[in-house]
Amino acid sequence: MTGLGRLVPAALCLAAPVMADPVLRVELASGNVLAEWPLPEGREACLTWAHSVTGGAVADCFTQDAGQLLLSRSYLHDFAAGLGEVAGRGRLTAAPDGGYWIEDMAEPIAGNALPIRIGAASVGHTLSLGPHVLNLSQQASGQAATLRLVP
Repeated sequence: MTGLGRLVPAALCLAAPVMADPVLRVELASGNVLAEWPLPEGREACLTWAHSVTGGAVADCFTQDAGQLLLSRSYLHDFAAGLGEVAGRGRLTAAPDGGYWIEDMAEPIAGNALPIRIGAASVGHTLSLGPHVLNLSQQASGQAATLRLVP
């Protein structure tokens, strides 16, 4: 085989399409999109808010694996008002500054879409992913929205 013959297969490999990371989108029931950020495997997006009864901090964090949106872990300030660990759903660990995390949940989100009702400013629903931070309560308080993973 000539030197050129060896280069052709390599050139074909370089021309293969690169698959883009799925996108995490926040869309309102009206169809308006509030945010759309890439969510590569290994990255985590967290939805945080203040609990409606106690006012304590709560967080649900999401990852994706092979295009499936997963609830990866949750932060809870205490076990009040129905909060707590569910047997067989992750493992409980103490958070360094108080409260606790339920880690290693890997719970698939049905249809890659999580419906939410965005709370008032006092609730402070906020979505963060790396350098991106969006205060949902400031943008769309009281509105129905969907956190969706889009291929």
